[in-house]
Amino acid sequence: MALSTLLGALSVGALAAKFDEKTKSLTSKKGLFTLYGSKNSSAMLLSVDQLEQPFIYVTSLMQGVGSNDIGLDRGQIGQSRLVQFERHGDKIILRQLNADYRAHTSNPSEALALTQAFAESILYRFDIVASQGKRHLIDVSKFSQQDFHGIAQSLQRSNQGSYSLDSSRSVVNWLQSKSFPRNTELSATVTFKGKPKGYYLSSVTPDARYVSVKFRHSFVSLPEKGYQPRAFHPYSGYFAFSFDDYSQPIAKPLTQRYITRHRLDFDKTGKVVKPITYYLDPGVPEPVRGALLDGARWWTSAFEKAGLDNAFEVKMLPADADPLDVRYNVIQWVHRSTRGWSYGSSVVDPRSGEILKGHVTLGSLRVKQDYLIASGLLAGQADSKKRAQEMALARIRQLSAHEVGHTLGIAHNFAASTNDRASVMDYPHPLISLKGNEIDVHHAYGSGMGKWDDYTVAYGYGNVDDEQLAQLRRETQASGLRFISDSEARSAAGSNPWAHLWDNGQFADQELTRLMTIRDKALSKLDVTILDESQAHSDLREALVPIYLLHRFQVTAANKIIAGVDFNYALRDESLLQQPVAVTWQRHALNSVLSTLDSRYLVFPEALLNKLPAKSYGTYNSRESSSSQLGRQFDPLALGEASARHTLKTLLNSARVNRLVMQSALDNEQLSLANVIDQLIEKTIKMSDDFEGDGLLWLTTQRTNAVVIEQLLALKHSDNLSSESQQMLATQLDTLQRWLMKKGKRQNSPLKRHYHWLGSQLRLGLADDKYRVIAMPAKLPPGSPI
Repeated sequence: MALSTLLGALSVGALAAKFDEKTKSLTSKKGLFTLYGSKNSSAMLLSVDQLEQPFIYVTSLMQGVGSNDIGLDRGQIGQSRLVQFERHGDKIILRQLNADYRAHTSNPSEALALTQAFAESILYRFDIVASQGKRHLIDVSKFSQQDFHGIAQSLQRSNQGSYSLDSSRSVVNWLQSKSFPRNTELSATVTFKGKPKGYYLSSVTPDARYVSVKFRHSFVSLPEKGYQPRAFHPYSGYFAFSFDDYSQPIAKPLTQRYITRHRLDFDKTGKVVKPITYYLDPGVPEPVRGALLDGARWWTSAFEKAGLDNAFEVKMLPADADPLDVRYNVIQWVHRSTRGWSYGSSVVDPRSGEILKGHVTLGSLRVKQDYLIASGLLAGQADSKKRAQEMALARIRQLSAHEVGHTLGIAHNFAASTNDRASVMDYPHPLISLKGNEIDVHHAYGSGMGKWDDYTVAYGYGNVDDEQLAQLRRETQASGLRFISDSEARSAAGSNPWAHLWDNGQFADQELTRLMTIRDKALSKLDVTILDESQAHSDLREALVPIYLLHRFQVTAANKIIAGVDFNYALRDESLLQQPVAVTWQRHALNSVLSTLDSRYLVFPEALLNKLPAKSYGTYNSRESSSSQLGRQFDPLALGEASARHTLKTLLNSARVNRLVMQSALDNEQLSLANVIDQLIEKTIKMSDDFEGDGLLWLTTQRTNAVVIEQLLALKHSDNLSSESQQMLATQLDTLQRWLMKKGKRQNSPLKRHYHWLGSQLRLGLADDKYRVIAMPAKLPPGSPI
């Protein structure tokens, strides 16, 4: 026994001596965990003195890939993991705890039963390099180069090839690794090796066989006690943070939900102790910088209206601060090779939903797209370039407020546009009007908080009790403010008549009719004066696209009225709304939607056609360009074809068609599938004789009719189409085919030959679900985001 004690003491002494030996020539960075390293060393060591004490582990990208389609952006925040270090013999493991399943109980056996029921994840195993008392030295060099962010998966998911970590081309970044009292940051440059097969990656990487990014691992201490979770309500307007609690009584729901929000502490008088502070990336140039600051600061007024003075502020990020440091809520300016989405992400306590860090990613090319749209709308007007920039900056203010809202925990409200632009948390389309004979964009975007935004801040951050929250909900609902979020609004099958993306107006169908008039006016004015003097005439082709397709989002919104269902979010004891949209509104919406298929609307203006030459030498078509079957020449039929297909895909969505059949069966006064298809045929194919032989108008008519047949066949072969809908559709298509073959029997005129061809295409398509009426469909250039 004495000998073993002596050997143990010698072993401990040796490890302690080894600890000093391993660290004496290295620089230390003290904080939550102490780091040891050197700019001349390839190793980085970490001193672990907190075993079996949970903390939060987050990954992020200091340097991204630069492709919107791949999605690996500078500043991207990964999953918030609840982890802890544990010692097992001469090893240290990093274990991720399972925070999704819990048992809040005082019974240890009950808690143990829960812990042993669900798997946890050991993320990494470290060798103990040395120990000294409770301190254990581990080498985190290889760990810092591990792909816990899922970069290889993102590359594969976006079809860019199969990649794996290449340790021979990866290194730790000691100078960019840091440690602070509440967080420790490990940095590494990580390379992935693979066989590239996608365009996205090769377009942004010098050598797509080797993709190198700068990677960050953040170890974050758990927040101090005192945070009070707030229960989630579907009308709260917040994101839901949920977990399953197995200690709940039998009659109570297993899943518990809180809202996500920042901590806001109050003193004894009810005043805010410390404001929520956001910092703007100093890499943002003017005048965009000023616009982003203005928009983010709009939230101050919402906090003040909730009685929360000194609760929110926005500053410039200090020059020596790190945007990914968890201590800073940051609005970051991110470049990509193409325009893309902006995001509001957060580091969240996996136990409670408390937001520890808000991180906004704003794509830098959005403002250029907004300027392009504004320039097209203002063509030919005095001071058009100045006013176009003003409209673009107005959009950027709104975008800044929107993304900051997400990092405050607030969800999208896609019904806000129908309540007179009640929230920055909607996706706004520019509100354009005609003033005399000119297009007016002075009120294209709103300024400041909406009524819904004021409500959400009061709900999530107000110093109020549960009854006061319930009263706030009741009053807000009684005021008529609607709330419908992503799951319903984003889907082409969406049924709610109020929830849409990039729309305006209380009634989507009326706004569509109004917007179509503005679009025609804008097309009639469009010319090369909107281009910079350094641009070629052919660059007008890209500026044309968002103007020609100005109605694209509003027609999607109007389509959702058809077979629509008006509903709200409500709990058991609250008033539930669930009813079909009034048939008169549905019929009006159908007429508005079908007007976008009128050949006179879709035909390309011949006067404009002469202003669109082949792409100039040194310039090329891009994803923002329209298709062409005419070589390098502009194709005047392509955009009309793409627009018609866009309208019909939403109108003839299988879920919408199934609802038409269901609603008309329950109420024979409702719009039926037969009504919709009959009117579709009447407004397109059966109007063809009005345009026979009329040049470009006749060609547009033929192409649109081909798209109608194509989309009817797509509906026929949809796996989601119910058997009842199949029967009704079969009858309609049989009637149409017989009518077409009868009309085209003699084929002694262009119209009759066209009818015969349509009938034959319908017959072939009914027999073969892979048959293509249009062999190479014209692509619809990207619309979102604007």
